[in-house]
Amino acid sequence: MKKVPLDIVALSHSVTQSHNYAVVLGEQDGVRRLPIVIGGFEAQAIAVAMERMTPNRPLTHDLFKDALETFDVKLKEVVINNLLDGIFYARLICIKEGEEIEIDSRTSDALAMAVRFECPIYTYEFILDAAGVILEDNDETIESTKPVKKQTKADIKSVVGLSGHTIEELEGMLDDVLSNEDYEKAAQIRDEIKKRNG
Repeated sequence: MKKVPLDIVALSHSVTQSHNYAVVLGEQDGVRRLPIVIGGFEAQAIAVAMERMTPNRPLTHDLFKDALETFDVKLKEVVINNLLDGIFYARLICIKEGEEIEIDSRTSDALAMAVRFECPIYTYEFILDAAGVILEDNDETIESTKPVKKQTKADIKSVVGLSGHTIEELEGMLDDVLSNEDYEKAAQIRDEIKKRNG
């Protein structure tokens, strides 16, 4: 089967599932988009790598990348190879000493690794036919998931969470949440500020 190359074109809150996110993959030589619902941790992992942020401690995907590189394994490409009952399946195609090795992966984890290794992402026509959507007249919104939009730094900071904000931004957010009596969020922001101030 011929592989279709994709790029990550957007990352946003999921329209259909609260507390989840949608990563939108775009066909390189076409207008079809493939929205995939992922969890918050995976969205954070993708966003951190795309923005070249350096967390205080390595995320799981950074650890896995370091382990692969330590053992001289190169991630050649990621292939979203199946769609069953609404669930996407992916494989990491790795090279070690000239031998190709395939590793089964959740699609969200595969995308987080692809961003870190800057390797190509592929899928197949039957998956795009089943789950892809087409842009309307060069509009950057997507028919079935209209709120998904091109990402901005602000979008990524909202995905990354508190670690993506400056101290000044955190202090402003703390004032806002306290005025709204959201004490749980206020405690999280206060803890983040304390952590940074040592």
